[in-house]
Amino acid sequence: MIELGIGMFGDLPFDFDTKQYQKASKRLSEIIEEIKLADELGIDSFSMGEHHRVDYAVSAPEIVIAALATVTKKIKLLSGVSVVSSTDPVKLFQDFVLCDLIAGNRVEIMAGRGSFIESFPLFGCNLENYHELFEEKLNLLLQLREKETISWTGKHRAAIDNQTVYPRPERKIPISVAVGGTPSSVLLAAKLGLPIVFAIIGGKPIQFQPLVEYYKSEFIKHGHKPSTMKVGVHSHTFVANSQKEIMQDYFPHYAYSMNKIGRERGWSGSYTPENFLAGTSPEGALFMGNANEVAEKIISIIETLGLQQFIAHIDVGGPSHQQIMKNIDLLGTKVFPAVRKHFGK
Repeated sequence: MIELGIGMFGDLPFDFDTKQYQKASKRLSEIIEEIKLADELGIDSFSMGEHHRVDYAVSAPEIVIAALATVTKKIKLLSGVSVVSSTDPVKLFQDFVLCDLIAGNRVEIMAGRGSFIESFPLFGCNLENYHELFEEKLNLLLQLREKETISWTGKHRAAIDNQTVYPRPERKIPISVAVGGTPSSVLLAAKLGLPIVFAIIGGKPIQFQPLVEYYKSEFIKHGHKPSTMKVGVHSHTFVANSQKEIMQDYFPHYAYSMNKIGRERGWSGSYTPENFLAGTSPEGALFMGNANEVAEKIISIIETLGLQQFIAHIDVGGPSHQQIMKNIDLLGTKVFPAVRKHFGK
């Protein structure tokens, strides 16, 4: 079965006239309204990212998920991602247990190393231990899920001696690993037998095929049942009536965000309309266009990579609330139904 969801990072719209970002309080109330719509339209899942920056509204996905749990009925609620490396796995697990109890067993954790690094100094974590922190804390998170009472010793956190996390979950909370394309991250997910989500936001999706096959082969090699394997993709998505509408109304915001991140990371050049249009082509990594175009592209990547999950990341650059509501409506009423029909679901 193909799981079709949407995701957000809580991007704050930037006003080009006032040079100010939208207030976080306003954006948070909009997100709640948007996901209520997604739930009503039968979209399978929603993932909420974690950032600690001026241009994002959400620093704690579990808080948003808890709020959404009270106003939705069926939609799965995921972190996307929880930066496990810079948080305390015990508190993370405890928070998500509470969220899952409130939501009636609809909550999942998507664990990541963090492509943005602001959380590391904020929470007193040394970036020199970037890889060690993720592996150690993910290991602890998994032990908390598997055992009611644990004793644990690590290098980057105080030891735990015969402790139990309360309240107890009513089920085994699903945990997946999000990766950006690093083979070591792919191998870790495969060894642990965890579902994997590839963030494909640039280049050509076909370039990820070797990594997907690597994950699948290592997953089986390490003794995990093929029937438990789940591979997903998370990609920037925007659906509108026409390419002209996207270029006129959405591209300026997307380009502003890409250029800001590019300057921070020392990328050369600027993000141009040509870059954008290349990404929206049938071979590109941007799932943007009219409903038919986006549906065909989602079908293609699912078939090419053998996916069980697709997450449409819909708020990059801070489109307006009205644009996001329209985007969700088109995904829920046209794009995702067309994909489900193709696969006979």
